[in-house]
Amino acid sequence: MLSVGSCGGRLRVAKAGGAALSGFVALALLAGCGGHPKGVMTPVALAQPSTTSQVDMLVATTREPSGDPATLFSGERSATLSMTDVAVSIPPDSRRKPGTVQWPRKLPPNPETDFAVTRVRELASDDEARSWFQMHNQGGHVLLFVHGFNNRYEDAVFRLAQIVHDSGAHATPILFTWPSRARVFDYNYDKESTNYSRTALEDTLRTLANSPHVKDVTILAHSMGTWLTMEALRQMGIRDGKIAPKIENVILASPDIDLDVFAKQWVDMGKARPKFTVFVSQDDRALAVSRLISGDVSRLGAIDPTAEPYRTQLEHAGITAIDLTKVETEDGLHHGKFAESPEIVQLIGQRIIKGQTLTDSEITLGDGITAVVAGTAKNVGNVAAATISAPVNIIEQSGTRRKKVNLEETLTSAETSENPTQ
Repeated sequence: MLSVGSCGGRLRVAKAGGAALSGFVALALLAGCGGHPKGVMTPVALAQPSTTSQVDMLVATTREPSGDPATLFSGERSATLSMTDVAVSIPPDSRRKPGTVQWPRKLPPNPETDFAVTRVRELASDDEARSWFQMHNQGGHVLLFVHGFNNRYEDAVFRLAQIVHDSGAHATPILFTWPSRARVFDYNYDKESTNYSRTALEDTLRTLANSPHVKDVTILAHSMGTWLTMEALRQMGIRDGKIAPKIENVILASPDIDLDVFAKQWVDMGKARPKFTVFVSQDDRALAVSRLISGDVSRLGAIDPTAEPYRTQLEHAGITAIDLTKVETEDGLHHGKFAESPEIVQLIGQRIIKGQTLTDSEITLGDGITAVVAGTAKNVGNVAAATISAPVNIIEQSGTRRKKVNLEETLTSAETSENPTQ
């Protein structure tokens, strides 16, 4: 039996029978609480003078071209990596709330009130892509975004534009978008599409790392895109014996990854790893459904990092966990807090990308401190101690004994081997 409240309300699955189907139905209902016009990639002209801002990005994709200028790419898979120069206009702050994507209510969009694409240009060669980067180089800093499950091409484009604008990040934005059909019931197709795309992402990262114009790369991955990111980095670590040193930061937001698998991926990268930051939230409804359909194994993005054994194990591995459970956004699934909270977006742009620490030197995860941006601290560098408990009971399954995951054996295995292939 399944009961779902209104948008943003409580989700409860009371019966284990048919749990996967019930979970998908619940996710579909929650995801369906909002909507917007589809096919927004056709460029529009800006009025002059204009009060809008503009975000220029390079989009690399393993999606199949759609043949329609309104969508550009579909959710099907292509063996060829396509690259596109895209410009997105963003309305003035007086007409939008930070942390939100202002989708048009009708087409064509009005750039003064809506997010709008103002330029689309296919890049036909690596030389054109390199020329684009040189024209848009932000001091050699790169922010590469990998979106999550249930995303169209345009969803990922607008989300990255919003993140770059709201964060104030001084980095060149690059979007890697993989073939998602953007349908809740195509979860398995999307997951296989991430596996299909991992070599293309690895090659993209290696190209950036080998460029003399790139100083450092920060990867920001969300949801199922964190799996793709971890797999690409794991492949690089095994193939090269290390992760390219220019890949300095990896941010995993709401990671939809089995805890055991994450630990093994992390070890397989070798000892020369980037700095990892993980955004978690115990009230993440999407990850609760993912856990339900994945054998009831906890997802990395839903742990309580202040609780043992996670606290000690994460500290020992040097992984920073930031708990967003108390952060409130308008996302009914509680799955996109990293982008919809102005404080978190600014944290990404102004602190993490610059390689700055998130806590005072006296405060560590071992002390039970998690960076919480929920109005309880003046800034992330001066964090109040907080032990977070889940504010809602997302999924209840009576009689189910969940596996207790212990990461220590896997995480510490890296100490005895420089690279697992050697």
